[in-house]
Amino acid sequence: MTQLLVVGGSGFLGRSICRHAVADGHTVRSVSKSGRPDSSHADLRPGTESWIDAVEWTSADLFSPHTWRDRLRGCDLVIHSVGTAHEAPTEGVTFERINGDSTILTALEAERAGVESFAFLSSAANYPTARRAYLRSKRRAERAISDLNLELTVLRPGPVYGPGQPHFPGAVNTLFEWIDRVPMLSERLGDAQPLPVDHVARVTLDAALEDDRRLLTTEDIARA
Repeated sequence: MTQLLVVGGSGFLGRSICRHAVADGHTVRSVSKSGRPDSSHADLRPGTESWIDAVEWTSADLFSPHTWRDRLRGCDLVIHSVGTAHEAPTEGVTFERINGDSTILTALEAERAGVESFAFLSSAANYPTARRAYLRSKRRAERAISDLNLELTVLRPGPVYGPGQPHFPGAVNTLFEWIDRVPMLSERLGDAQPLPVDHVARVTLDAALEDDRRLLTTEDIARA
């Protein structure tokens, strides 16, 4: 089995990735600002959180790699699922810093540690209500890590919906769920096709475990 580090494992997509990885028998570590997730998340209903105890959770500042660098030791794979669709510049939360710089820093640390594979959850389109700078920051990160000595997998899903989605209102989440149930409509949206979080997480893990460099579009992810 694989030993993997999910960067942002306590987040919306990261939790689902960790859950799938544990279910598959992998050794799973997570590094995130908040560390171990608590039961306040909508997707962590009572009786469904047993996988949490199997993950090695670390609370750390990604921009201080000396505080979490040891989490890379022995890892075969790093999955980077950190991102934001809303900026708070006075708190240091900008698209360039969170979506761009954190990805580049993590990938450089992974390369330095001798990790074989790296997966980056990018985006196919702007999130609803986000400025265009959101997508630009994702593309900058893709370019910056493309030549590193890592087996790189980049995934570009459309809007990801599901319980606990923090980046858009519940009404939008419900609308995306409805659209996804109507293939004739959802497929016509192209890169903006909404996808369920559990499916995106499953495809991310499976693709990251394959031994080649890949770029998966929204269509690729939807059909996987």
